[in-house]
Amino acid sequence: MIGNTAVATATEMQNNFGRYLSLVMDGIEVIVTKNGKEVGRFLPRESAVSYLTESLTGILKEDTDLDQIKEERLREKYAIAD
Repeated sequence: MIGNTAVATATEMQNNFGRYLSLVMDGIEVIVTKNGKEVGRFLPRESAVSYLTESLTGILKEDTDLDQIKEERLREKYAIAD
């Protein structure tokens, strides 16, 4: 384990899922590897929500009208004249 991160092979994860689930519940991120390559991560819920919120910040402006954007994209896609 490195800091708040643990690394487990897919086989270890499969054979000891309860152990790794407990780690995640305790706030530790678990990186899953297969054949030496990272294939996934198990994140504590708070970390996942925080990560998603931070990654979306600034993408949408407060005055964005999603229905209008959807309509514009459909018009472009199907070449519908105004």
